Order: sequence, then C-alpha cells, then structure tokens
Amino acid sequence: MNRREFHRKLAGAAMAGALAPAASSAQVSSSSSAPSQPAPLNVSIMLWTVFQRLPFEERLEKVYEAGYRNVELVGEFEKWSEADWRNALRKKRELGLTFDTTGGLRHASEKSGLADPAARQAMLNDLRNILPACERLECRRIILLSGNIVPGLSHEQQVQSCIEGLKRAAEIVEGKDYELLVENIDPEEDPRYFLTSVAEGFKIIRAVNHPRVRFLYDFYHEQIAEGNLIQKLEQNIDLVGVCHVADVPGRHEPGTGEIDYINIYKTLGRLNYPRYLAMEFLPRRDPVRTLRIAREQALRAYASARQDASA
Repeated sequence: MNRREFHRKLAGAAMAGALAPAASSAQVSSSSSAPSQPAPLNVSIMLWTVFQRLPFEERLEKVYEAGYRNVELVGEFEKWSEADWRNALRKKRELGLTFDTTGGLRHASEKSGLADPAARQAMLNDLRNILPACERLECRRIILLSGNIVPGLSHEQQVQSCIEGLKRAAEIVEGKDYELLVENIDPEEDPRYFLTSVAEGFKIIRAVNHPRVRFLYDFYHEQIAEGNLIQKLEQNIDLVGVCHVADVPGRHEPGTGEIDYINIYKTLGRLNYPRYLAMEFLPRRDPVRTLRIAREQALRAYASARQDASA
C-alpha cells in the first residue's frame, strides 16, 4: 500500500545531549515512562505506514514503544466523532506525543492541487477549514501537493499557479503559528503528478519567498525521479521544513536499498538542520524493532556529524 491508496481507503471509509537513544521495550511498556532528552533533530513517523489495522490510540502506543515522540498524519481525524477526538487527544497527552505535520486536504492532494488554478479557491477553503482541527491537534505543519498535470496548461503556467496558490495560502496562515509544506512525488509512482522535481520545488518555494512556506524533501521520491540527493540538500537546506525517509526500491527501511541514508543523516548534522525527519517506510519485519533501529541510526549519524563539525 502506498500513501495514495491509503488516502483512497480513508476517503472511502467516510539525542541525551545530541543523541537520545530509543528506550527499551521494558522502558516503554508503560505510558508513564518519560521521553529521553530531546535531540536537535526531531525524528518523526508518518503514521499511514504502520499498524494500520489497529485502533488509532493503539497505533500511538506502538509508536511510543518504538521510541518516537513525533507523529505525522494524513487526515485520519477527518471523520472522527467527538468521542474519537477525546480519546485521541487523551492518548496523545498521556504519551507526550506531538502531531507535527498533517496532510489530508482534498484539493491539495495527489489528484487536485496547487498546479490547477481552477482548484485554487477550493484548496484555500480546505486550508481554512482544516485549521480548527490542526489547532485541536496542536499540529503546526500542513502538507500541500501540486496535484496532477493540468491538460491545456503549459508547464510554466502550472509552475506559476503553484507559486500564486502558495502565496494565497500563506496569507491565510499569516500571523498564525503554521507552516505550509510542498512535496514532490516521483513519476514512477504517479506519472500524472505535476511536481516530480525537487530542484523545481525549491525554485517554487524561493519564488513564493514567505517564511511560512517550505519544502518537504522526500528522499525516496527524489531518488527515483532524479537522484543527486545530497547536493540539493546542501544547496537548499534553508528551505527544508521536513524530510521523509524510505529506501529504494520498495519503500522499506533504510539499509534495504540503494540510498546511503547514513551520509544523508551526517549531511543534516553537518548543516545543523534543526527540523523534522520523518520515517515513511514500510517495515519488512517487526515494525517496533525496525522503527527503533531506524531512529537510533539517524540520531547517531546526525550527532556524530554535529560533533565533528564543532571539533
């Protein structure tokens, strides 16, 4: 299952110091266990990738068990009843979790989004409408997607539509504690999707030139689309709001494919990247253990590079 399939099902269903090691299974079995000291790098998990058959509160418990304190959503809350909201927020508080990012805007999705000027007003309405839910979740980052290529419009017209749509969206969050993120998706996963290039995505963000608009750098998608991951990271680190992690091929955990994630984590450390790095992979084996290892590897490599840079 990929994220697009998850969205369809969702819609259809209506570092101690620099390195904070993950807790052991015994340490995290109780929700009263306190998280270890936060690391400069905030490691998160995109929830759609794991524990999909469990109730939402149990999914959060599993994430906690794996050592994570940050969670990304894709609009799971869209159909929640008031009781669902109470239960989810209670569990979030019990575990000390942060919902750091969410997607889920219908008119800023893989199908319809920023590239289509005809969909702009609907997208802006979606953004306004999701803010009360984000406020309840205390979630401050919202993913906006370009949507599919628009027949009849030139490539440049669609780029300009993305820029104008993001400027308008930035006006909605002006003065509020929210950040808008634009994400690339590779053409193999969806040949209809417009924004497949990270390089072009960064050009769009620079043209928007707003402190509340940043880029969601998905290494998995960019490795398939164009590669050269680290150079683009180095050249545009000031515009990166969140990074997504999965290996190629298969969207599995780092180390199962061709991406050298240790060097990517070290690059983030050398560049003193202080934001979010989210695991968005499909674990091949025990998800809790696999997620814990992935988190530890990221924090360890990041911390090592930070120490080398300060030596």
